[in-house]
Amino acid sequence: MKLVYPVCVYPGDVSGYTVIVPDLPGCVTEGKDIVDAMEQAIDAASGWILDELQDGKPVPPVSDIESVKADEYKGGFVSVVILDIDSYAEKYGNKAVRKNCTIPAWLNTAAENAHLNFSQILQNALQEQLNLN
Repeated sequence: MKLVYPVCVYPGDVSGYTVIVPDLPGCVTEGKDIVDAMEQAIDAASGWILDELQDGKPVPPVSDIESVKADEYKGGFVSVVILDIDSYAEKYGNKAVRKNCTIPAWLNTAAENAHLNFSQILQNALQEQLNLN
C-alpha cells in the first residue's frame, strides 16, 4: 500500500527543518537539512501508520493538499511524503517471519523433552547477539 500525505515543513531558527504531518496527530520530526527532514518524515509517518494498522485501526484519510496550510510567517511551506507501508512493514513490522534452521537430532530431542520454545529461544539469542536487549 502506497500513500501520499501532505506535510508542513518549517526551517529551524538556526539550522535544520521540522516536519509536521497534519493528518497524523502528534507525527512531528526534524532533520539537519531538507533531505534529512523529509527522510525522517517518511520514517515517522510510516511508523505511525504501521502502529495503527497493527492495532487494528484504519489508515487515517488523507487531506486534500489544497486544504493544508503552513504558517508562512514562520517560513513554512507544504509538501508531500510518499509512504510505502508494505516495504516499511516488511522491514520494521511485528509480523512473524518463518525461518528454518538445522540442529543436531540429540539437541532437538533434549529441547523438546524440556518443553522449550524454539522460536522464543532463537529470538532471545538473536537479540543478545545483536545487543538489542
